[in-house]
Amino acid sequence: MSKYTLDTKTDRAHPTPRPMKRLTVPAIRDRKTDGKSGEPLVMLTAYTIRMAQILDPHCDMLLVGDSLGQVIYGLDSTIPVTLDMMCAHGAAVVRGSYHSLVIIDMPFGSYEASPEHAIRSATRVMKETGAAAIKMEGGEAMAETVNFLTNRGIPVMGHVGLTPQAVNVLGGHKVQGRDEATAEKVLADARAIDEAGAFSIVIEGVLEPIAREATRAVSCPTIGIGASVECDGQVLVAEDMLGLFDRVPRFVRKFDHIAERIDAAVADYAQAVRSRAFPEPEQTYQPK
Repeated sequence: MSKYTLDTKTDRAHPTPRPMKRLTVPAIRDRKTDGKSGEPLVMLTAYTIRMAQILDPHCDMLLVGDSLGQVIYGLDSTIPVTLDMMCAHGAAVVRGSYHSLVIIDMPFGSYEASPEHAIRSATRVMKETGAAAIKMEGGEAMAETVNFLTNRGIPVMGHVGLTPQAVNVLGGHKVQGRDEATAEKVLADARAIDEAGAFSIVIEGVLEPIAREATRAVSCPTIGIGASVECDGQVLVAEDMLGLFDRVPRFVRKFDHIAERIDAAVADYAQAVRSRAFPEPEQTYQPK
């Protein structure tokens, strides 16, 4: 288990001491030294203040993923997600957490044009959310931008392998690394983003041996999702691992079946309302 110390310092913004210090980018980066990591890093997605409050004590990092497009808004992909969406949800997650490092996904179209384009978008995200870092998809093509941002004070988490924002180029959500060309691309992309200064890299939807090799090939921690247990950490969409959705990707393990429990609770509520068993006197205001 990770050990943390109480933060007894106060300041004008937070006159009441926080239960513990928030993890920092260097602390995450330093979990891997000389190519070896210690205790695996735990990351989950969070999009709302209440989920952030529940997940925060158990996680090292909370990712405000552009997957909110599908999970929260019912969109077919992450492509339509906007900076406005990411900033609003990112700020909520930061307010709802005190321990985890909060990372915000840069949505499609907000960073690809140039490093200057990327820093304008990333600066807005950092200012409006209070998050500690941003995440960008892409490998060698984005290395210059990763370097540009990190050298200007914006920590970057990379994302290689299956990159959902490039789903139209990839031809769908296909596992990467099944042939020599895509395997070499995953490795080259990971190395390029690592050398550019990313403090961590998500490896998604990659054949297990390739994900393992990529983890060994880079100096920064890797976070697997549909990758390998040998990655330096793991991430899942929280709603998937909680069983809120019936259909989930193969790489998801359902650690609960929340949807079934919600369904049962709502059925009980509906029955109580229809039979006039709710509200009872304890839930109403009576004259004294």
